Amino acid sequence: MAPRRGQPDPSTQSTPTALPSRREGDATTAFTITPDTAFSLAAAAGFGFGPSTGRPRPDGSEMRLAFVTDDLRHHAGVHLRQDPAGTITGNVESDAPLDAVVGQVQRILSLDHRGDAWLEIGHRDPVIGRLQAEHACLRPVLFHSPYEAAAWSVISARRRQTQAAALRTRLAAAHGRTLRIAGEQLHAFPTPEQLLALRSFPGIEPVRMERLHAVAQAAMRGELEAGALRRSAPEDALVALQRLPGIGPTYATLILLRATGATDVMTYNEPRLPSYAAQLYGLGRPVATRDDLERISAAWRPFRTWAAVLVRVAGDRAGLTWTGVGDGGGRRRQAR
Repeated sequence: MAPRRGQPDPSTQSTPTALPSRREGDATTAFTITPDTAFSLAAAAGFGFGPSTGRPRPDGSEMRLAFVTDDLRHHAGVHLRQDPAGTITGNVESDAPLDAVVGQVQRILSLDHRGDAWLEIGHRDPVIGRLQAEHACLRPVLFHSPYEAAAWSVISARRRQTQAAALRTRLAAAHGRTLRIAGEQLHAFPTPEQLLALRSFPGIEPVRMERLHAVAQAAMRGELEAGALRRSAPEDALVALQRLPGIGPTYATLILLRATGATDVMTYNEPRLPSYAAQLYGLGRPVATRDDLERISAAWRPFRTWAAVLVRVAGDRAGLTWTGVGDGGGRRRQAR
């Protein structure tokens, strides 16, 4: 039976090897994930996501994460390392069930899908194949959860990203949970319950606080559950997300594509994709049309989201110029 629109193809999914090693009186539990194809934790750490201070920082083949768990009641601190053979070892500090934390880490790293299916896209499309080779078979690194992505959307709206990231860090330090992960202190964002208990915070205006509360309430009602959003038809999920106060089409797209683990949702309002695709695919014009993108992306199924992210990353790193939405096609920008 074919998967429902927006639902991942089960044939692309994989299961981690989790080896708990909890000692009595020790809250730390170890697990391993063995990717089925080449995967670079260092490349993932350099990809980053959302607020700059929340990005995994490149540190050899290591990554440190601190986040609200999917049950929305706990926090988790995770230290990841990759050995030369490719196996990823993680140490978790959390009161949440280990298997749930490991599953969330897999989703964050896009390791919940088979790598050979992703590489097959590169065999069909030489441009994607070249970009996969140049960028260590990069898979998207996601926000910790749709809840955290929605909260970031509210915090960052009409603010410089650096200012928004600093505000998020202050909020997490004051009202979330601070975890020491492999010698480094990280601040996990408040749970919905903690956020709802907060009446005011320096730098967050009353209307923005109301919107953060609406995000917390929606999360507690199950409206920001990653699996449910992923299984919905994309157009339905986007409509539902835009019911949140302050979440318009751009942020709804961000939440759906960068927090749920969706792999095959194709949107056409990402401002840089048309310019980058036109240059990388040698279309002979500055911007790809929607028809161009539909034709090109047909070879990307069932990983159109991943391929579009890879094109965006490659264009940014190459410093390609782009024409943004709303520029009237007349202003060219250099990626930084």
